[in-house]
Amino acid sequence: MNDIATAGATAANASTVEAQRAVLEQRFSERVVALPSGARVAVRECGSPDAPVIVLLHGISSGAASWLHTALLLAATHRVIAWDAPGYGQSTPLEEAAPVASDYARSLAELLPALDVRRCVLVGHSLGALMACAYSASADAAAVQRLVLISPARGYGEAGQQEARARVRRERLEALRSLGVAGLAARIDQRLLSAQASQAAREWVRWNTARLHPGGYEQAVAMLCDSELASVPPAVPVEVHCGEADVVTTPQACAQAAQKLGASFQTIAGAGHASPVEQPEAVAALLTRATTSS
Repeated sequence: MNDIATAGATAANASTVEAQRAVLEQRFSERVVALPSGARVAVRECGSPDAPVIVLLHGISSGAASWLHTALLLAATHRVIAWDAPGYGQSTPLEEAAPVASDYARSLAELLPALDVRRCVLVGHSLGALMACAYSASADAAAVQRLVLISPARGYGEAGQQEARARVRRERLEALRSLGVAGLAARIDQRLLSAQASQAAREWVRWNTARLHPGGYEQAVAMLCDSELASVPPAVPVEVHCGEADVVTTPQACAQAAQKLGASFQTIAGAGHASPVEQPEAVAALLTRATTSS
């Protein structure tokens, strides 16, 4: 096993947040990229600069660091980039008070050229799927080799979703106000992971949620409520995956999203919603296949 693979295994098996954070800073370190617009985006990167590129977009309660375990398993054969979306970590919030998916996609369209990324496998987890579809719908056809959506959020922006949209907005914002970020983080693992998840996985999803900024989270809630999965050009192959124990975006809901997008669909065994944390080996394997698929 090479050094990077060993680091990936170490991160996945680390028993404490402190141990996982040590691997994070050593092997998947952060830097802040200045964009032409004046905004700044924090990214984490590992792997070879000359290898096929995988770009990872996180979900609403998370951040770039949530991809640690999956990223290090990919790093021996890929260049792996994960961003903190606008309003997360050290990334500048969007100017719009109530942004939609295309606003986040514009930030990604600024970031990738700044990182000298011309073509990639684009991966969206949960809320990140809305951003990934919006980017793929507007990007040059050659920019996205393949689009991989993991437990995609479908959004509530479609016609006829008014009641659900209002309910989700109200529930999310009331939970933030009543519990605060720390309160959200304290129980997030119960919703994002399966009953069989390890203690290390539980600590890692809680740590990532605890780093949320209330303002950035409120913008993300607005995006979730007011956006929908954009149609992807036929030239971009799409695949959808979902943890078999996902209670957030259920396998049934993800299968429906796949059908809408004309995508293939598979479940991930032994995983809840946060499958990149709970089953990083399985997620790394499916992403490796995605980079080699025609």
